[in-house]
Amino acid sequence: MSIVVAILQALLLMLLAPLTSGIGRWLRAKIHTRKGPSIFQDYYDIIKLFKRDDVRTESSTFVSRYMPVLYVGVCFVLAMGMPMATRACPIPVLGDIILIIYLLALPRFFFGLAGVDRSGNYASIGGIRELIVGILVEPSMMLALFATAMILGTTNVGTMGEMIGFLQVASPVGVTVAGVAFAVACYIELGKLPYDVAEAEQELQEGPLSEYSGPSLGMIKVAMTMKQILVVSWFLAIFLPFGSAVEMTVPAMALGLVVYLVKMAVVFLVILVVENLVARVRFKFMGKQTWAVVGIAVLAFVFCALGI
Repeated sequence: MSIVVAILQALLLMLLAPLTSGIGRWLRAKIHTRKGPSIFQDYYDIIKLFKRDDVRTESSTFVSRYMPVLYVGVCFVLAMGMPMATRACPIPVLGDIILIIYLLALPRFFFGLAGVDRSGNYASIGGIRELIVGILVEPSMMLALFATAMILGTTNVGTMGEMIGFLQVASPVGVTVAGVAFAVACYIELGKLPYDVAEAEQELQEGPLSEYSGPSLGMIKVAMTMKQILVVSWFLAIFLPFGSAVEMTVPAMALGLVVYLVKMAVVFLVILVVENLVARVRFKFMGKQTWAVVGIAVLAFVFCALGI
């Protein structure tokens, strides 16, 4: 049953990922008082991309060729282990926070490396920025999660969510502070304004994506949206697990899926509002803001040590 749930939710996530980004584009247009594209526009674009040829430069290596497949594959594996409609992980071994951190870092590393691997200046600059953003944001994510793991005594996402869902927390203030730090780190990880410095359309013409075309670009577009949904699901599974199915029965999972979709809609609506209210941060100032997140995560360790 667990394997079936894992595969179904991963396939569902892959199929609905373009719809999520399409709804985001449509809402952004409404905020700007424009008509905007259809919510299904991303499906049309991806279908067109898969019908076109995959053009590569002569200087590109196997890193650029296999990065899109790796990106989609890692996101699919993460989707199989991430608790979404259920509180427990469908595949427990894939729900360990240390494994998830490493798996999320893998496509970022190859995405940045693929940008450097290409001959275009925009792609190279975007690739370097992507790697630096990873170095800045991932330590704060790890600190926030490790503080939570120390308080709860486990590194499994499902078990952490169950303990918080049943309010079995020894240091509620510490978990709350860690949740705030992790929420800010997740927002930076999403690559939304003001932190979309790697793709930055007005500056770098989408950075590493500028050198891709055809099916490769289509796969990257799907994988990037899947990653955004997975990062938000990661936060919801640990710090806001309320409403998820405790038992893997069809009625409980159906209700859990509805609650999960509502929570996702609220979170992405908040992200969309924030994204349209801020301007892109200058790249050289990113370190100061990410170190502030590290400070909040360290504060969670202090509350954990004090037991409050």
